[in-house]
Amino acid sequence: GYHRELFEKALEDHWREQVSGLLLVCSSYVCHVVESCSSTIHLLIQDLASFQNQGHSALLQEIKVLVVAHDIPSRLFPDWYVAAGTSPPRCPPGSTQPQSAPELAAECLDLLLKLAASVQSSEDDSQETKEPVHTIAPELLIPTETINSLVNADECVSPEDFLRVYLSPSQPALDSGTV
Repeated sequence: GYHRELFEKALEDHWREQVSGLLLVCSSYVCHVVESCSSTIHLLIQDLASFQNQGHSALLQEIKVLVVAHDIPSRLFPDWYVAAGTSPPRCPPGSTQPQSAPELAAECLDLLLKLAASVQSSEDDSQETKEPVHTIAPELLIPTETINSLVNADECVSPEDFLRVYLSPSQPALDSGTV
């Protein structure tokens, strides 16, 4: 319901731009992939930033912005999907997990790209049956350890910090002698 209302609000202002993507809800995390115009994405990030002011009573906690990209040539998801995973996968024992935030982000994006391909192929196979994403490819869910590492990574900023950087003007010191 929260996302439906948010996207309806976005469509009032930007009625030509559809919202597509994925909302992946697992027992310990929520992952958004939103494909839309930059103003709709900005509106979503503003709304997520408002959760930070609500403290421990907020609907979502420990929110991080992983990637915001502009001018993407084509969409990954043909529609807006909501999927629920009952239990996020765990990394297999003895596996080596990337340590840096960029490596973890790349791992997440790789899984999401594979998940998008899986969604598109299942749509092509069966137009009548819309299987939940987690039943199509459960091995493509982001491991809990990866999410926990990204939440604690300094490189991944909160929505509030993202907006502060995004909205601040770039003002280089012109008299510093460096270009």
